[in-house]
Amino acid sequence: MAAALEELIAVPTENPPGRNYQACANVLENQLKQSGLTCKRMASPESDATGGPAESLLATYGSGKRALYFHGHYDVVPAQSPEQFHPRRKEHFVFGRGSGDMKGGIVAMLYAIRALQESGAALNGRIELALVPDEETGGRRGSAYLAQQNLLGRDGIGMLLAEPTSGAVWNANRGAISLRVRVFGKQAHVGLQHQGENAFERMHRVVEKLQDLKHQLEQRATQQNVPPAGHSILMLGGASGGGTNFNVVPGECWFTVDRRINPEEDLATEKSNLLGVLEECRAEGIPLEWEIFQEGAPAHSGENTDLAQALSRNIPAVTGQPPRFEMCPGLLENRFYALKDIPSYAYGPGLLSVAHGPNEYVDLRRMIETAAIYALTAIDVLKS
Repeated sequence: MAAALEELIAVPTENPPGRNYQACANVLENQLKQSGLTCKRMASPESDATGGPAESLLATYGSGKRALYFHGHYDVVPAQSPEQFHPRRKEHFVFGRGSGDMKGGIVAMLYAIRALQESGAALNGRIELALVPDEETGGRRGSAYLAQQNLLGRDGIGMLLAEPTSGAVWNANRGAISLRVRVFGKQAHVGLQHQGENAFERMHRVVEKLQDLKHQLEQRATQQNVPPAGHSILMLGGASGGGTNFNVVPGECWFTVDRRINPEEDLATEKSNLLGVLEECRAEGIPLEWEIFQEGAPAHSGENTDLAQALSRNIPAVTGQPPRFEMCPGLLENRFYALKDIPSYAYGPGLLSVAHGPNEYVDLRRMIETAAIYALTAIDVLKS
């Protein structure tokens, strides 16, 4: 398992911008072959940043009408240093970018299927394995494309996602609207600033109006279990920039807006409210435009479905710890299955606290436990 994980980590599938997808797909296809599985490679119409195809891999284990989906993404957030793509092992731990989020989870799913093969477990149904790119930026070339082709969730009775859940089961997730706002002005020399129009100052007027909306939203809270707090989220200026020099009136400034939506909130309504503020600014004479680069609905699955109950039995059977159901603080690809009313849960071997950091790692003991939980849960929900 460590060798398979190290092979995946060594492919720098950084997203953004989304690179080396084909190389990673080649590695994954070879690992699937070693598990006795053949796969279909589905390329999005859009290539990745290196000009190669942005491919998803679809494989099937077993047969029958009912399908349990194993879902994983192989893209990773950008590394803090190139060394993160040189995996290293120290005792039970494998370090490297993507080890926990979520190439370690993908390997656990592959070995769960191997465990089912070697044990000869009889399944009344099949496991559908979907390995996708582009999750870190909304899934456009991965899950969103597969969903458009009706290739996610067919005959589905449940879905497991291998995200780094830190021992919890994520049965809900926030939605997201992420956008970049550009505010325009007119450049001029500082000594002739009266001839210019300051985009930076205009941008601050837009931000002030968005802060009013932010204050309103943060009075709301979800009923889902989401430590440490479940308030609605509107973050301003995660990234920002503009201007050309200290002595030039800025002709353009930009900033990002990240709205995270709780399951009790409606995506269309919250999107309308957010864009309404920008429309109001434009109506008041502030020249601006915006680009939405991520959009996804919140999702929720109950704790009493067959799949949730199977997880509730098998997690303590393997780990000795009781299951705990929580809402993911971010966006999950569960949402593509929730749209089809398929119970969807994230549970993986990684730790969220280190997932995007400079010392990302995964515990191989947790990978083994998670593979066992996946296999036992598949047996439970696909009983013959």
